[in-house]
Amino acid sequence: MSNFPARIPVAPGLRDLGLFNWVFCKLTARKQQVPQAHLFTTLGQHRRLMWAWLPFAGMLLGAGKLPKTDTELVILRVGHLRHAEYELQHHRRIGRQRGLDEATQTAIFAGADADGLTERQRALVAGVDELVGTRTLSDDAWKRLSAHLTRQQLIEFVTLAGQYDALAATLSALRVPLDFDD
Repeated sequence: MSNFPARIPVAPGLRDLGLFNWVFCKLTARKQQVPQAHLFTTLGQHRRLMWAWLPFAGMLLGAGKLPKTDTELVILRVGHLRHAEYELQHHRRIGRQRGLDEATQTAIFAGADADGLTERQRALVAGVDELVGTRTLSDDAWKRLSAHLTRQQLIEFVTLAGQYDALAATLSALRVPLDFDD
């Protein structure tokens, strides 16, 4: 994440996490094929907060109304704008699994005017840029997004971008270390 040390211990033990969180963190690390899932071992040290946040984040990530490629596009764009390497490491991989190849990811990072994006993707990228930059959406941005998204998807789009913006701030402020060496 940075050259600075983590602010929360990165290798908490059973006592810090509690049995349930400790097992969850071990299983998550195994699934992600990393020695330690630092996001979860960090948040897991506030046991109730992690379990309040997980269903919300999980719904946005995998069970929402947006297509999974749109979800990953939003997360990648927020991660890029916030220089959130932790988010980018994980979601570049997930994005590839969900249909966002390297060329498309490069276009997402380049911005809404980049070659290789569909009109829907351009609207999403521009919407993320405006929402992250101004904390709201102009009527023009709303109209552009509304041409591609249902009412429920619009609500989810705003919530998803805000959630990953907040997560980027959390990762940065707590100096959560990266999970992968690359």
